[in-house]
Amino acid sequence: MKVGVDGRKLPGASTRSAVENLEAAAELGMDGVFFRTVLDVTPTLDRHVLKELRRRADELGLYLEMGLAKVNPYANAEAPEVRELGGGDYTAGMVRMMRACAEIDCRELWVGTANYKPGLPGYHVFDRFRTDASWSDQLAGIEKFLRVLRPVALDLGCHLNVETHEEITSFEVVRLVEAVGPDAIGITYDSANVVARGEDPVAAARRVAPYVRMSHVRDVALFRTDYGIGRMLAPCGEGVMDWPAILGALGEHRPGLRLSIENSRDRTIMPMHVYDPAWLAAHPDLTTTELAETFRLTHAYEDMAAAGERPTFDHLTGTPCDGPEQLRFISRTAAHLREILATDGEPDGEPDGEPGGDPDGESIRSAR
Repeated sequence: MKVGVDGRKLPGASTRSAVENLEAAAELGMDGVFFRTVLDVTPTLDRHVLKELRRRADELGLYLEMGLAKVNPYANAEAPEVRELGGGDYTAGMVRMMRACAEIDCRELWVGTANYKPGLPGYHVFDRFRTDASWSDQLAGIEKFLRVLRPVALDLGCHLNVETHEEITSFEVVRLVEAVGPDAIGITYDSANVVARGEDPVAAARRVAPYVRMSHVRDVALFRTDYGIGRMLAPCGEGVMDWPAILGALGEHRPGLRLSIENSRDRTIMPMHVYDPAWLAAHPDLTTTELAETFRLTHAYEDMAAAGERPTFDHLTGTPCDGPEQLRFISRTAAHLREILATDGEPDGEPDGEPGGDPDGESIRSAR
């Protein structure tokens, strides 16, 4: 496994060209760069720019990964640049992006399902709780759109890798892959996002592992709140995640997986309304076992913070996440992951169960 970085989250990324961000990543000792969308590299899909990026990545010995855009028809209006790229046709814009990426041999392609809305109250920050379009309708639309893109992905030899984003559960992502087909659809495992849905990050890693082809890696700090649990991002090794177990689960199925660090750029507290019956009802797959583990991890973090072994809530919220802190996040995460990989080699995971299942966990819905 190689350890790289999300190109959009590199400090100062927006002031540099894509090639300059590659060079900045190399200077930090990264093994590669995951550009969230090809439009971050060139909004016009300029082939000269893309070929130069590929050439420079190869010259530096860096991996190069690329992303596309959202695949949720109910959220696609939030990416007008894709529709404009397609001459008014969002699908055509996505296809143009896929072809451009394939031309520089970037065939593992990130896609997402919604955007986080930090200005909205409560759990309405997540599109999962929209009232104009139910989440089940959104999931159905996502599946239909992925089916539209599937023939193009097969023709290009690409995978559209759906991220375990903040609004979607790992169970739902697995079902999307299995419904549309793992020959064209895969998963981008984001370790911190699955926690936002109340899931145990190790169990989630085991669940998605057969289909994971890309990753975003970061740890979490968890705190009890009046509404349930608050999640903040932390460098790997400074949170509560069991990284040997996570890397073992992922490595069992994809030993060459690239681990791309997605560092924090602010002190956002992501809310988990685990005391709210409506929130619980919106997670029919969540088991009592995994929710209990999420509470255990929360208490574990608070205990370590009280003992001075982890930053406290007051310290995190009172300390700016500025450029130097972002660089420390990246270097600390890379060092921690590499130490585990060097100690364990390509870590061995425990045997995985059936994809998408947790045979020993009781459903939250059935338990109520």
